[in-house]
Amino acid sequence: MNDALEPQPGPALSSAAQVSVVVIAFNDARHVADAVRSALAQGDQGDAVTEVIAVDDASTDGTGAALDALARTEPRLRVLHRGENSGGCGSPRNDGLRAATGQYVMFLDSDDVLPPGAVPALLAAARQHRAPVAAGACVRRELPARRDVPWQPALYREPAVYDSPDTAPQLVRDTLCVNKLYAREFLTGHRIAFPEGRYHYEDFVFTARVLAAAPKIVTVPDTVYIWHVRRAAAQQSISLDRKDVANWRQRIEAHRTVLRILGDAGRKTLVQAAATKFLDHDLRMYVRELHTRGIDYRTEWWQLTRDHLASFEEAELRAAHAPARWLARVVLASSAPRDLDRLTQLAARPGRLLPPYATGPDGAPVWSADLPEVRLDGLSPGDTVDAADEDVPGIGATPVLPVTIDADPVLGTARGVLRLRVHDLYGRLAAAGPVSVDLALQRRRDERPGPVLTAALAPATDGTAWTGTVMLDLAPLTELPGSRPDEPEPWDVTARVTCADGTVIGAGLRAVGAGLRRRVLPSRRRLVLLAQPYTTTGGALAFRVASGPRSVWRIAARRLRR
Repeated sequence: MNDALEPQPGPALSSAAQVSVVVIAFNDARHVADAVRSALAQGDQGDAVTEVIAVDDASTDGTGAALDALARTEPRLRVLHRGENSGGCGSPRNDGLRAATGQYVMFLDSDDVLPPGAVPALLAAARQHRAPVAAGACVRRELPARRDVPWQPALYREPAVYDSPDTAPQLVRDTLCVNKLYAREFLTGHRIAFPEGRYHYEDFVFTARVLAAAPKIVTVPDTVYIWHVRRAAAQQSISLDRKDVANWRQRIEAHRTVLRILGDAGRKTLVQAAATKFLDHDLRMYVRELHTRGIDYRTEWWQLTRDHLASFEEAELRAAHAPARWLARVVLASSAPRDLDRLTQLAARPGRLLPPYATGPDGAPVWSADLPEVRLDGLSPGDTVDAADEDVPGIGATPVLPVTIDADPVLGTARGVLRLRVHDLYGRLAAAGPVSVDLALQRRRDERPGPVLTAALAPATDGTAWTGTVMLDLAPLTELPGSRPDEPEPWDVTARVTCADGTVIGAGLRAVGAGLRRRVLPSRRRLVLLAQPYTTTGGALAFRVASGPRSVWRIAARRLRR
């Protein structure tokens, strides 16, 4: 154990001890008590957890004192104080793991919580199947809106038992350590621990070490972890603080370590799955933001990415979904950042491939006329496109072509219009015959569906697209159940294109035109309606909508404060 630790005296532990929950905290006096209490409350009588071990990583804001005060009233809480801050999450978790006495152990961050029933659900599954690892669903809760976004939902739709992760390589996509219950003897017997010190993405490495040991793993559909996402916090979490290119460098280094761990253990299937996960998830996430970064960031990011992707095997590239492998091939083929708008749109979910649509000497689709070596495999007529996206809001898991739909909002009155242009894609849409498009509006905070707008499509005169117009009445959005009419609410828009041959294609909308600004419109019920079409980070069209005179005063006051 770290010599700097000062364990506080705790009660004698029962020989029937089952689950130890390790909570790590650094300068989080505001939230840590909620995390600890959520662990102590597990079970019908709060008896599923025998001990909570809280590790204070040398906080300076009173976190340690808050934990000590709580321990005086909670006999199952033990507090460890580190003498020096570790600079990461791995060391304090290791401290807690070494101090744990339960048969099983879980990890919890100080700004998150365990929902009721989380530990009993995992413990029951682990016992029933004699599995050293049990995993459950996690949701990312956006605060203060309290919007829940499932994490890797495909892995947790139904219960499953895997005798070895080799039989379920998709498990590498869940890199979290906190939504899982581990048999402590399994971890200690295989010497599985987190990287020590100032190591970011330590959970990537820990999870790889678990998978490399090939345990039986059981999964449950129960939500067992609530990951709080506070984007407005003064101190961003590692996963959110991506403005410095060092964050990308650390992520790549962690991924390289993952590949090395799995490779050294002979888990070739998991190595390929981990490489594909990097393309489908990590690469797309950072490319979506690349156009918002400065030139120095872009240049270094591009070189770091090229160097890393150069180590990938062709089979690993081909195993990724089409948007991800096309992105990778563009980076590999170019020595400097290029085509950032097209890359951003393609990295979105769902991806959109912007024109122009070039072809190579053999007529096959390619990225551009000056980059013919980047073939867009899967887009030629007759090819099967594997551009499926997981649970796109309003679309679900519907397989999609990376179709581009331009949307130009014109808001002159309370009932504006949305002009649409659906671009052909190497003849794929022309062959299907688009006839109409349905637009689904969805409130981002709680995924509440709004009205569905439908437009007939007609061929454009140039033969490369189809156009249509929908009436856009945004006032009803502020009157739906759960509405907060005085506060601007974001609404996302997704589309479904229906074709004459029965094909249905899901797509996002690209915001275009001069109408992307806030408008104050008349409203029959609430006098005024504030509507702002805008472009998301990924280039999609979205709306912020509020109504009533109060909303106008609030926005004006915010501007004055700035």
